[in-house]
Amino acid sequence: MAMAPVASLPATGTRRCPPPLRAGIGWRQPHYGALLRERPALGFLEVHAENFFGDGGAPLALLREARAHYPVSLHGVGLALGSAAGVDEWHLARLARLVEQIDPLLVSDHACFARVGGADGALHAADLLPLPYHAESLAVLAGNVQRVQDRLRRRLLVENLSAYITLAGSDRDEPAFLVDLARRTGCGLLVDVNNLYVNALNAQRAGHGGDPLAACIAWLDAMPADCVGEIHLAGHSALEDIVIDDHGSRVCEDVWTLYAHAVARFGAVPSLIEWDTGVPELAVLLQEARRADAVLATAPVRHETWPEAA
Repeated sequence: MAMAPVASLPATGTRRCPPPLRAGIGWRQPHYGALLRERPALGFLEVHAENFFGDGGAPLALLREARAHYPVSLHGVGLALGSAAGVDEWHLARLARLVEQIDPLLVSDHACFARVGGADGALHAADLLPLPYHAESLAVLAGNVQRVQDRLRRRLLVENLSAYITLAGSDRDEPAFLVDLARRTGCGLLVDVNNLYVNALNAQRAGHGGDPLAACIAWLDAMPADCVGEIHLAGHSALEDIVIDDHGSRVCEDVWTLYAHAVARFGAVPSLIEWDTGVPELAVLLQEARRADAVLATAPVRHETWPEAA
């Protein structure tokens, strides 16, 4: 049975024309001080929400200071939205409190399984594990997404995974599964084009896929533009027998090609440079963000997805 979208979600097309778009960057600890001192021109900052769940203290004070100068996006890694055990109430309560304190531009998490219940309490995996794409897992995911949106009173964005195994039992492909989720709950989708490329490269290595770029473009072409609320860009590492989504290098040329295709298809949605391991100087992230800016400048503006300039 289809669930009604969250009543408080804004209607599309009602926001007045925004200023020229800029990409954002993931704001990590090595750049806390430099960014607040330099205040470079950026569309927004994105942080991992769980890093700011504490009661006050320096982290929250820093985030409040950043929020005074930039829109902030809260990107979670712990809701475990695809888990039949449900969303952890403590985690959701902390997230709801942070949303109230920061008033973020966007709130997002992943289409993953990570949590199981048991006689001794719930167990949480230290990873984002993939889901099979079938009706039962969709029902679980949709129910948890709806619960989060009802609690936060805002639209949640759900990200596609880089997955290193394929679970049996799927009756649809990933784009159809995610679109079904968006239509059922009113959530948006966070399209990580690096994740798409990593999955396509690994499929090719395993003998299950053809040209990786063509596979990713087909994925993007299967996604309705109105479902997409954000795009992520990152680097990856190619090992001997697997490609790892490690967010530890510059965006590769093929992923830039996919990003240009995504922007042409989806419009100028908020776009983020992620860099989580081997974090370089801030200037390197800003160079990557400027390249994304140039791509965004070629796209039609989608009025409903971008905030006023900070």
